[in-house]
Amino acid sequence: MYRWLLCFRYLRTRYIALASIISVTLGVATLIVVNSVMAGFSAEMHDRLHGLASDILIECHASGGMPDPEGHLREINKVCGDQIAGASVSVHVPSMLGIDFNGQQIARHVNLVGLDPETYNTVSQFGQFLLHPENQTGVSFDLREDGFAPDRDGFPASGWRYRRARAAYEKALQFERDRIDALKAKQTQQTTPQLASDNTSAGSEPTTSPAAAPSQDEPTFSAVFSPELLQDSGGEAPKVFNPAEEQYPGIILGISTCSSKMRDADDVVRDHYYCRPGDDVRMMFPNASENTKVVNQKFTVVDLYESGMSEYDSTFAFCRLDQLQTFRGMIDPQTGTRSVTTIQLKLIEGANLNEVRDALRRRFPPDMFAYNIQTWRDMQGPLLAAVRLETTILNILLFLIIAVAGFGILATFFMIVVEKTRDIGTLKALGASGKGVMSIFLSYGLLLGFVGSGAGLIGGLIFVSKINEIAAVIEKVTGQEVFDPTVYYFTEIPTIIHPFTLCWVMAGAVAIAALASVLPALRAARMHPVKALRFE
Repeated sequence: MYRWLLCFRYLRTRYIALASIISVTLGVATLIVVNSVMAGFSAEMHDRLHGLASDILIECHASGGMPDPEGHLREINKVCGDQIAGASVSVHVPSMLGIDFNGQQIARHVNLVGLDPETYNTVSQFGQFLLHPENQTGVSFDLREDGFAPDRDGFPASGWRYRRARAAYEKALQFERDRIDALKAKQTQQTTPQLASDNTSAGSEPTTSPAAAPSQDEPTFSAVFSPELLQDSGGEAPKVFNPAEEQYPGIILGISTCSSKMRDADDVVRDHYYCRPGDDVRMMFPNASENTKVVNQKFTVVDLYESGMSEYDSTFAFCRLDQLQTFRGMIDPQTGTRSVTTIQLKLIEGANLNEVRDALRRRFPPDMFAYNIQTWRDMQGPLLAAVRLETTILNILLFLIIAVAGFGILATFFMIVVEKTRDIGTLKALGASGKGVMSIFLSYGLLLGFVGSGAGLIGGLIFVSKINEIAAVIEKVTGQEVFDPTVYYFTEIPTIIHPFTLCWVMAGAVAIAALASVLPALRAARMHPVKALRFE
């Protein structure tokens, strides 16, 4: 009992131990905050990456793609059918996106993906990243009337309503241009007879016949009709495309391919859109034949895709699978068999991704098939490894703070042993054993560790719960944003507290404090009572 009484007495009266407690507190609190934030970032990144990619991805490197995808799916079901929850096929092709923005051409290099709307959502969370609420539940490549991004402030008008208004504006603008051109032509015609009469009176012949001169009421055309336009039309005149009533094949663009975040004069971050749902864009991509040619195809933007991962939002565009196969010539003209470049698989809950991957690799060996079979973790391996390495290094560096506190406890205890030499001698003279004296200092070290780690635990949890409010205060004081919204795609700092992390952080802090008290405790235990009381 005397041991604990002495420990509490030393803790209350030895204010030099307060520095050690504060060091342990700060170290524990910092470790809890850092691990919570890193866990939040990691979980957010895992959820987004896994939502964007399927569990297993089978890619074909051949230019013509993978023929007979249905046969491949049957073989895959034979290998691991009981572990497959969903499957979808798609076509990936590098493309060049062209956007007409106020008379300027904006070019973007994108990866055009042809997908099956009915099966693609079974292997990924593609739908939930679209801006239109109806497309989130059922992906459609038909342009919606309106209602895009209802929760987003400042999103421009989009959809059929915007497309019709723009078509009417362009039609009126073209009408005005034609009217001005007609007036200029009329002025030119009025000037031409006067010049002709002057030439005739001078004894010269007119250079222009009346039959060749255009009538004042005859409209002028900028294009010349060609007989080739009647090919494959049954001899009928080609139909004029009406953008107010028709659309080109639908395409969904990554939001960063057609927009940018910029700060205005008031230092407010705003989205600037180069095109929106309802606009037409041009895609250029290679066909799948041996004699590669560039396919130049117009598309109508039907929605935008925002996952929060810049790697995807700035490099991906999506269209219908059957349309992209037709454009690229990925249909066998004799058998009608379609080819794909990618097969994506979604596994059941609890399935071992590596085992399924290895089984598929054995069925489709790389020396026979030009396939690349990998899991979503394999595809994002460098990024995930970098996050794990960063977390490990931060934990090591922050534990050094607690180690510094441990050396402070060591120095403090040695001072206490020297100052309390007479007290230690008196205790031993009264019958206290060496183990009893040693336990006093060990208990003192444990007590410092528990108090410091407990205070750090409470402080760390409070900091994590109020981290966004604290970040707002820091932004007001410093005038700098903690997380630049032009770079990051979240408005709040994500945090996750794992109970296991709290346990090992506190256990580590208590262990360091206890280890720091071992050497002073051994010295006090080995002290002889006669030598300790010799000069008293």
